[in-house]
Amino acid sequence: MIIIGIDPGLAKTGFGVIDGVRCIKYGMIVTSPDVPVQMRLRTIFREICAVLDAHKPRELAIEQLFFSRNVSSAIDVSHARGVVLLAASERDLDVFEYTPNKVKQAVTGSGRADKKQVQKMVRAMFGINEAMPVDAADAVAVALCHANMRLPQN
Repeated sequence: MIIIGIDPGLAKTGFGVIDGVRCIKYGMIVTSPDVPVQMRLRTIFREICAVLDAHKPRELAIEQLFFSRNVSSAIDVSHARGVVLLAASERDLDVFEYTPNKVKQAVTGSGRADKKQVQKMVRAMFGINEAMPVDAADAVAVALCHANMRLPQN
């Protein structure tokens, strides 16, 4: 089953498309802070739609919103999440949400892993030899977390 993972953000939205043990595609949608928010959101929406249409995932896994100090950054992430969820809804995709700690636990074995540890494990698990942006690695990790959650538990 093809699953897309999303690490949402207004400046950088990471995505990762997996199919079992293969990482089919990963990347980032980058928007400029010099562009009005609505234009940045349109870019994210259009590019996510293009990825969804190209790879036709059946399920979308996205990181749950978590913030502790910076409310304005949480609002920006919420905007990005909204357009991603809209794109998923328009394609009747099932959406699953995971906390950052759950994703880290699923990929590294520790809910306290840092972004570099997640990136290293994702690259190792999928045999990715080239440099990989951390936001894209986080998105692949979200997809992998969801794939692991789908497995029957003993």
